[in-house]
Amino acid sequence: MSLVLDASMTIAWLFRNQRSERSRSVLRRILADGATAPSIWRLEVANVLRTSVRRGHCTEVYAASCLLRLKRLRVTIDPETDQNAWGATRELSRVHNLTLYDAAYLELAVRLRQPIASLDTALLRAARTAGMEAIGD
Repeated sequence: MSLVLDASMTIAWLFRNQRSERSRSVLRRILADGATAPSIWRLEVANVLRTSVRRGHCTEVYAASCLLRLKRLRVTIDPETDQNAWGATRELSRVHNLTLYDAAYLELAVRLRQPIASLDTALLRAARTAGMEAIGD
């Protein structure tokens, strides 16, 4: 696997107004080498799509189509995310003033020693502070 993928980067591929050359570059890297995500990744992506449908930003058909496309990506779901929630993840959340959700991505990147791909500025800043490569903004 080449990097840790977060939901914000994933969502950027799905909506035209959020796409950038950086997000397309990350997608190409994942298509070539795969990625890893914490167990919350699918829930976060599905939640954003559900909210987008409710707000009229896309249709249910489009959201379902997005999930089918994402399912074909080689994204490995980390089996240890939950085990670290009350330990390392909570500590990273405290140290870097992140939500536990964002800290789960950082914990995974630190543990696997992989770069993190995100569009969340606080998460990118925390990753860089922790000495990790951060791909985003």
